[in-house]
Amino acid sequence: QVQLVESGGGLVQPGGSLRLSCAASGSISSNNLMGWYRQTPGKQREFVATISSGGSTNYADSVTDRFTISRDRAKNTVYLQMNSLKAEDTAVYYCNVRVRDYVFRPIDYWGQGTQVTVSS
Repeated sequence: QVQLVESGGGLVQPGGSLRLSCAASGSISSNNLMGWYRQTPGKQREFVATISSGGSTNYADSVTDRFTISRDRAKNTVYLQMNSLKAEDTAVYYCNVRVRDYVFRPIDYWGQGTQVTVSS
C-alpha cells in the first residue's frame, strides 16, 4: 500500500515563503511522476507543478518563477519551495504520485492535503 505524508503548510504573510514536503512510502515504481496540486472551496483541484523521475519539471503559469519543485529519490520525497506568496495561493495543497501499470494506464496516489494560508 502506498502512503503519502505531507508537511510544511501553515500561515504566512504575503511575500513570504513556505516549503512543503511529501514523503512516499510503500511499493512505488521508481519510474514515477511526483507533483503538487491545490484546491480551494468550491473549485476543482488544479495543477501546480510536477517533476519526473528524470528530473524534468513542469509548472502552472501562475506559479512559474515563484515556486520550485524538487525531489530526493533516495528518500522518495518531493518538495515544493514557495516564494513570493500571494493571497491567491491560499489553498489546500495535495501531493500526488503517478505511476503506470503494465498496460500503461495511470495510477494516482494522493496525500491527505496540507493547508497553506497567505494572509496579513
